[in-house]
Amino acid sequence: MRIDIGQGVRLFVDIQGPGLVPDGPALREKPTLILLHGGPGFDHSGFKPAFSALSDIAQIVYYDHRGHGRSDRRPREEWTLDTWADDVVRLSDALGIDKPIVLGQSFGGFVAQHYLARHPGHAAKVVLSSTSPHMALERKLAMFERFGGLRAREVAQQFWTRPSTETWAPYWDVCHTLYNQQPPLNGDMAARVIHHNDILFHFAGGEMQTLDLLPGLAKAQCPVLVMAGELDPVCPLADSQDIAAALPAHLRQLATFAASGHGAWRDEPEPAFALLRKFIIAR
Repeated sequence: MRIDIGQGVRLFVDIQGPGLVPDGPALREKPTLILLHGGPGFDHSGFKPAFSALSDIAQIVYYDHRGHGRSDRRPREEWTLDTWADDVVRLSDALGIDKPIVLGQSFGGFVAQHYLARHPGHAAKVVLSSTSPHMALERKLAMFERFGGLRAREVAQQFWTRPSTETWAPYWDVCHTLYNQQPPLNGDMAARVIHHNDILFHFAGGEMQTLDLLPGLAKAQCPVLVMAGELDPVCPLADSQDIAAALPAHLRQLATFAASGHGAWRDEPEPAFALLRKFIIAR
């Protein structure tokens, strides 16, 4: 379904599970987990069906960022972290969600970090999964070279310095297979994803080049779980360590996964989802 979040902007939203469940003589409210997908330019489908594993303890809200996937296409001047971060609040207001748990994966983690800075009192908890606070290109290049040799380093450098259709094709072919330790998306899963590469090229060639989300992280007012794969080439472990160091010490938790690349819930689902469950239900 599409939800109007104000000013005629509609986001595609899919909700799994009830918010109120029977508990003896009362109805107990489950926490709401809002998932911010990666990209930019992709959609929420990569979270399915994996995050169904958490539907017994949380109501899960999947959605496509403004301009992405099945959400309304919007003008490029709205393709900014300010807009996407504020949309988390707009969507929560439209759905009547108070104090959500917000999980951002990769680019969704950029959005979640900026949301923390702009709306520090809004969330109950935040999860930052396999994400970065800045470009730190040399870290990415070193990791791609480690896993894919000089060819991988070369095409990664070409794409991240000149994002375009021409540089994206070899990057996807050579580097995307290095993101995770598990096999890449099968044909059916890949076919489900709606790509809007114009958003990818716009953001990667613009705002991402000077990205610095670290100063805003000090404003966090809720517990923040940072999850990082030690074998992640595109959002290297050192990026997550920078994020954790910038968060208030009493609110941060950094969890690293030795056998994981980009998204520990993909490569090591059992320990990753066990940790997420523990974080969600903790009081």
